[in-house]
Amino acid sequence: MIYIERRLEKEIRRTLERKKSVLLFGARQTGKTTMMNRFRFDLSISLAQLKVRLKYEQNPQLLMAEVEKTYKKLNRIVIVLIDEVQKVPILLDAVQDLIDRQIGIFILTGSSARKLRRGPSVNLLPGRVVAFHLDPLTYQEYADIELENRLLYGALPGIVLGETKPNREEDLYSYVTTYLEEEVRAEAIVRNLGAFGRFLELAASESGKIVNFSKLSQEIGVSVPTISSYYEILEDCLIAERIEPITVSKTRKKLTRSQKYLFFDLGVRRAAAKEGLRLPREIIAHLFEQFVGLELIRMARFAGSGARVRFWRDPSGPEVDWVIERNGEFTPVEVKWTDIPHLSDVKNIEIFLREYKTANVGYLVCRAERAAQMSDRVSAIPWQEIDSLIT
Repeated sequence: MIYIERRLEKEIRRTLERKKSVLLFGARQTGKTTMMNRFRFDLSISLAQLKVRLKYEQNPQLLMAEVEKTYKKLNRIVIVLIDEVQKVPILLDAVQDLIDRQIGIFILTGSSARKLRRGPSVNLLPGRVVAFHLDPLTYQEYADIELENRLLYGALPGIVLGETKPNREEDLYSYVTTYLEEEVRAEAIVRNLGAFGRFLELAASESGKIVNFSKLSQEIGVSVPTISSYYEILEDCLIAERIEPITVSKTRKKLTRSQKYLFFDLGVRRAAAKEGLRLPREIIAHLFEQFVGLELIRMARFAGSGARVRFWRDPSGPEVDWVIERNGEFTPVEVKWTDIPHLSDVKNIEIFLREYKTANVGYLVCRAERAAQMSDRVSAIPWQEIDSLIT
């Protein structure tokens, strides 16, 4: 399989050169291990291996002893990789001590933040690590994946690089099964796995739509708080991105306050929703909207500019798919599955621009060949240019 250099790689190298430790999160198969193999370490510990995990669970002080021994041997600071660190979070106390004594520099990776976020006494190493998030391949990282393939198969490196379409399909369904078995059952975070499996299917189908907790509760037969906790699991395991609405307006009193959730990868979303490959145009258009939203989220995360991706909806009328919020300013973004943009496609953007004085320009993202000026303050741009919206 070919290797695609990830944008984070240079950032991580710069961080290590500053003698700072790294905490790298990313869902399974986003390429964390492959990228880490391009770095040099003095010690490498994979807690994904049961035998290794049990060893450090039984004796957390072993890590400190091993790093100290290596430090004396090399007579310099030790570079240590700990993969799937969330599986033995007690090790973070030893990591902090070794960092503070300038004995070790660490790269800590994880595919789930649940035990780290929810643990009652987990050491999150404040001020001692620089946190990064590795996503599936973005368009800027690998442009050779056709748009339709991105919408159907997603962009997980291990699935879309060098695999045939039948193998991709098999791998995607295996991914969902593995996630249920290893993340949910193994961590014992859900008592009723059957209910959670049904929730996962419905949540995938509803990805990118405004969530109705009560409706999901009735369909699955569990309480509303349980539905909320299920979405927390998807967030903590890095399977879903939560998108908050804009709720403040001077003239509109009933703006939607419920969130949207986006599955982190559109191929995984389709497999979890148990959909086939022959999707109607309406669903393809909705997937295109989700694709743009995910790309905007990832660009904002990488830029580190404090930008957030939100949405805006008035139940009585207009809505805008995505709104980029940065330093108190809004940039509305509509998404249309069209190669010939029309003025009617930007009417909701115009309404938003009139509603919010901190919004100066808006954009329509579509499949047009080149950018076009739709009005004084609204441009239509090809989807390949969405990186220009967050710099």
